[in-house]
Amino acid sequence: MQSEPTAALRHRIVEAPAGRLHLVEQGTGPLVLLVHGFPESWYSWRRQLPALAAAGYRAVAIDVRGYGRSSKPAATDAYRMLDLVEDNVAVVRALGEESAVIVGHDWGSNIASASALIHPEIVRAVGLLSVPYAPPGGPRPTDIFGQIGGPEQELYVSYFQEPGRAETEIEPDVRSWLAGFYAALSADTMPAHDEPDPHFVALGCQLRDRFPAGPLPAWLTEDDLDVYAGEFERTGLTGALNRYRNMDRDWEDLAPHRGAPITQPALFVGGALDASTTWMADAIDAYPTTLPALSASHLLDGCGHWIQQERPDEVNSLLTDWLATVQD
Repeated sequence: MQSEPTAALRHRIVEAPAGRLHLVEQGTGPLVLLVHGFPESWYSWRRQLPALAAAGYRAVAIDVRGYGRSSKPAATDAYRMLDLVEDNVAVVRALGEESAVIVGHDWGSNIASASALIHPEIVRAVGLLSVPYAPPGGPRPTDIFGQIGGPEQELYVSYFQEPGRAETEIEPDVRSWLAGFYAALSADTMPAHDEPDPHFVALGCQLRDRFPAGPLPAWLTEDDLDVYAGEFERTGLTGALNRYRNMDRDWEDLAPHRGAPITQPALFVGGALDASTTWMADAIDAYPTTLPALSASHLLDGCGHWIQQERPDEVNSLLTDWLATVQD
């Protein structure tokens, strides 16, 4: 599988609350803003940019603050959800647009949904990939995640909380860590059900100890891995990991929106083999209440977490069909 050519892509830097945001755009037409998750970059959308451009859209993929060529503020609390939402708004305005459809994957899904809640005048529709929408609220996040692992292991989210801890594991060999992390959550390389769950860290061990050893997932070429690894080798992982370290701040910041539905047109696409969709099955079941304008919810059989890269043709078809129904 070869990577999409990038000759037609336009790289830009725009001013934003983060300082600067790097984006890559292709095509003309209504704006579709693409927001990646952890540990990725704009490059995660390399197969969506040309497809959306060909369908008549101005497709724009950003490097979220802390990633790639975007600014990386030093303060941990500079990566709270409210700040990332304002980055999205700044991009829309910097591009001379009044509104956009926002499509997000993984953490990008949460950023997209928060953008829709906080700025409904800017976000006219929202596409969520892999991570379902769950309204803000409930118990404090770190309390919940701290209880999931049990006495012998801890969930990766808890493992990421302490500044420097995960960096010490990852940064000495970024490329192999990324390869293992991507493989652990990909349908064709993830561990079998009877093998230790790579979402958890055994006490006294590292997250990578449960990564599969073997070939790269089919969607990830050596060249693709070089792109991802090269960015993180240059920037480090702290900016990316700081997203996890703001979950309790987000819980407090988004208190005014607790229980709130997203009323704009919405689309959800998840992988049937992705822990995000199995652990959050109740959130998907609640969509008639939480996403009352949902156009469709799709679970792709045999697909893992990296959905737009594992199954680009299906995702592109679902996105373009849905976008045709939500444009003014």
